[in-house]
Amino acid sequence: MPTSQALLPPFRAVVLAVLLLCSAGLRVAAQPAALLTPQQYLGYPLGSRFTPHAQVLNYVQQVVQNAGGRMRLQPYGTTYEGRPLEVVQVGTPENLARLDDIRRNNLRLAGLETGAVERQPPAIVWLSYNIHGNEAVSSEAVMAVLYDLANPANEQTRQWLQNVVVLLDPCVNPDGRERYVQWYNRVRNQQPNASLYAWEHHEPWPGGRYNHYFFDLNRDWAWQTQRESQQRVALYNQWLPQVHADFHEMSLDDPYYFSPAAKPFHEDITPWQRNFQNIIGDYNRKVFDKNNWLYFTRETYDLFYPSYGDTYPSFNGAIGMTYEQGGSGRAGVRVAKADGDTLTLQQRIAHHHAASLATIQASAERHTELVQEFQKYYTTARTKPRGEYKTFVLSGSADPGQLREFTGYLDRQQIRYGYAGRQLRTRAFSYATGKTEDVRVQPRDIVVSMYQPKSTLVKVLFEPRPALEDSLTYDITSWALPYSFGLKAYALTQRLEGTAATPAAPMVTGSAAAIEQPYAYVAQWSSLQDLRFLSRLLQQGLKVRVAQRAFEAEGQQHQPGTLIITRTGNERLGARFDQLVRAQADSAGVQVQAVRSGFSTSGTDLGSGYVRYVGRPTVAVLAGEGIAPTAFGEVWHFFEQQIGYPVTVIGTDYLRTVPLQKFDVLILPDGDYSDIYSEKSLEGLKTWVRGGGKLIALEGAAAFLANKKDFLLKTKVPDSTAKGKGSYRLLRRYADAERQQIGERVQGSVYRVQLDNTHPLAFGYGTTYFALVRDTLNYRFMGQGGWNVGVLKRDNYAAGFTGRGARRKLTDTFVLGAQEMGRGQVVYMADNPLFRGFWQGGKLLFGNALFFVGQ
Repeated sequence: MPTSQALLPPFRAVVLAVLLLCSAGLRVAAQPAALLTPQQYLGYPLGSRFTPHAQVLNYVQQVVQNAGGRMRLQPYGTTYEGRPLEVVQVGTPENLARLDDIRRNNLRLAGLETGAVERQPPAIVWLSYNIHGNEAVSSEAVMAVLYDLANPANEQTRQWLQNVVVLLDPCVNPDGRERYVQWYNRVRNQQPNASLYAWEHHEPWPGGRYNHYFFDLNRDWAWQTQRESQQRVALYNQWLPQVHADFHEMSLDDPYYFSPAAKPFHEDITPWQRNFQNIIGDYNRKVFDKNNWLYFTRETYDLFYPSYGDTYPSFNGAIGMTYEQGGSGRAGVRVAKADGDTLTLQQRIAHHHAASLATIQASAERHTELVQEFQKYYTTARTKPRGEYKTFVLSGSADPGQLREFTGYLDRQQIRYGYAGRQLRTRAFSYATGKTEDVRVQPRDIVVSMYQPKSTLVKVLFEPRPALEDSLTYDITSWALPYSFGLKAYALTQRLEGTAATPAAPMVTGSAAAIEQPYAYVAQWSSLQDLRFLSRLLQQGLKVRVAQRAFEAEGQQHQPGTLIITRTGNERLGARFDQLVRAQADSAGVQVQAVRSGFSTSGTDLGSGYVRYVGRPTVAVLAGEGIAPTAFGEVWHFFEQQIGYPVTVIGTDYLRTVPLQKFDVLILPDGDYSDIYSEKSLEGLKTWVRGGGKLIALEGAAAFLANKKDFLLKTKVPDSTAKGKGSYRLLRRYADAERQQIGERVQGSVYRVQLDNTHPLAFGYGTTYFALVRDTLNYRFMGQGGWNVGVLKRDNYAAGFTGRGARRKLTDTFVLGAQEMGRGQVVYMADNPLFRGFWQGGKLLFGNALFFVGQ
């Protein structure tokens, strides 16, 4: 650890340089003529306004071209709106000349590539800016950081680059940032107005925080549901840096935040990782102290949920950190704080700039330890994995498309797996029952051993009940992949290695290719792939039916929800009928069975009245003020990117002018509907439902409809047993307030929902479904006219944190169901099955609500 005397002078010079760049734009001595400061290139002082994304990238390219061989630009993808994503690779010219060797050597250190490792390689530092679009300061700060790293006159950065390779992502979320910057530059005063009443401090719905589909990319690192995340993490896993820092903003009155992080730490954050957080924190602390900048540590931002920009890198062997600057979308260029001071964009830039350089310096000066501990981390992972369970087994009898989705996910994470290859009887923890019991492993079951480089990540993603050292955590507390993918799985305490050979798929009697022109095609209904298949068939104009009851056809058992595509009804397609069905099945990744007859050996025949036509509904979803942006985005993304089905987005600001009779289905995402539906407009909505419309209400929308006239959903009466227990409970300490409130919270816990799978809303499921519950659902079971399709009974808790008060409410409560209203339907989903797009096991429920309920 360097002395403070050795540390401070370079930072004094660095901070002074940033302030000069932000105000006067003076040249640094000995600067190459072609290397321009941000002000020289942009034409305005850095921090005097927000820079559009394209101009940020133009400046980045200018710096890279004139960095004297110290930088390279690597594009890695595009956003949904077509904006480029790229990282800047920074190092000495000598290290850049052998950059791929350095990268591959780092993977050899982790055991992900074979071969001899270099004795003293440079450490790898990855800095990510602007993952939240309206936290727009960091993409301004990165221009100053790049200038300092490119400037050969800056002796400090030259020395640091001897020992580190730095990867900088100038903007992780260009679509969100541009949404914010374009709005702000359009509404700001010529002289920025610091008053919080000014228009420029009131960002409109949905805000710039999120990406195109309004997903929070900082919650998507592990799940990678979004295009930006998929492309970024693919590149990240080609490098696996030793240090990753993520730059953010928070409430405008807050000072700066840097590591060490707050509790709870996940138990798999190692002592070394905690210690090095303190080391980097010390580097930051010294420069912030020297400049009398306010800051705080060890509060709010914990290291538990695995899908953040600090935790996901941590579970991949890095020192993962979050940096938070006060400001965010409300701050603009100048804003008045509650204490009477004015916070400026220039100040915010200076703070992020200083933290960036402190991180690089700490990593450079401690690079030997970083690399050694990184190698030790992965060696331990391969040879002495942590945790009770040493093997995870997933049933190979699941839907083939669902298994492909799952193994594809493992591939993206660099998680190794195999197949059992033989039958085995053993004792194991069952995710389905939550108990240790006798199980039989089958040859086609997927085996994930903990004895592999990514074993820490495996443990974190598979552990049934993550150990939570403190209930005051920032996010959900349970996320195990078997629950989220809806797969039958077991956790074994003994080591079991799978075979590499992919087992042959079981033969399907009457496969599509075996019969030239079958009577019908039959497809099971159990996964998102099946839903995608139905969507494509309907859009191709095919008539599709759904079985309401189980049946057996030509030796194959089929459950309710099975899709039946008969030649009758599709005669107009002629010879194209078979080609279309088979092509769409291949495209969606599902298997179809061709049958020669409409006769079923048991159950209903294919022409029965219990085999109903599936309509091709016209669908609308509400968006705008009052609707939670992420909740709307989850629905929007589901239609456009997951099942490819058309949906019309209707704004809440003009909803009253929309003729609802033009639509068959209206989806109300989570939100506050008190200002959206008046008593009069709610009557109009009910009239539309009675005329045959289908209303799907999720979370807050269901809560809004509860207890209202004609809607059968009702909240439970408050627990009367709380009365008469004395008044001592009113005597509570102010310091304990937050912990007492946590007793009424549900921190994203997994619950076993009991299903009535004879109802179309639950077709394709067994008698239970694992739901990620994030709120205290407190509804009575619906009475006559309503169907309680999914409910929580006693002892249905599976995993995650739930406060005692909340757990009492989550007993004998309604979760999802439907009521008939005239000729229409109201579908209530008190819990959101589309949450963050990663809870795969719930998506079929939403598809059932869309296509099957009311048929």
